[in-house]
Amino acid sequence: MAAALAAAAAVSPAAAQDAAKGAVLAEERGCGSCHGAQGVAAQAPMPSLAGQPAEFITLQMILFRERLREAPPMNDLSQGLDDTQIEDLAAHYAALPPGPPPDKGQADAAKAREGEALAAKLNCGVCHLPTYAGRAQIPRVAGQREDYLVHALTQYRDGTRRGSDTNMNAVMYGVTDAQIAALAHHLAQR
Repeated sequence: MAAALAAAAAVSPAAAQDAAKGAVLAEERGCGSCHGAQGVAAQAPMPSLAGQPAEFITLQMILFRERLREAPPMNDLSQGLDDTQIEDLAAHYAALPPGPPPDKGQADAAKAREGEALAAKLNCGVCHLPTYAGRAQIPRVAGQREDYLVHALTQYRDGTRRGSDTNMNAVMYGVTDAQIAALAHHLAQR
């Protein structure tokens, strides 16, 4: 009995996720047509999923499936996925290396400094970590597509997007379009 309890305690939720099954499912579902074959999106304003925390992807997929977060076409595309399939997809994307940040030669140094100062003022590194790699249900924003970051941050500010809580809405309240552009530029260059 004690051995069975110890074995059950040793099984973590991550062990239930199967990245190989998630890769097959991503291929079958055509996820790469928007999010890139290796999880690095090439079209605006799609987010890159490679290297995102599995818990974050799982949460977002459940929010889409249950229509608690509206993001066409994801609400329809997530229908019919059970929790195990969602966890497998999450494991697949979490296991992929995040794409490289854009060419640093294309960075606008003044805009990046403004974004860095704003990120410090807004305490972005507290939740997203100082490296902006994300953790648990909090997304990786380092190296994310700049156009996607502008899109998402604007939605948070305008109250048209909410996460599982309203923290991001509160953080973005009153942030101007120019500040959002600078913040997105800084994060995308990380």
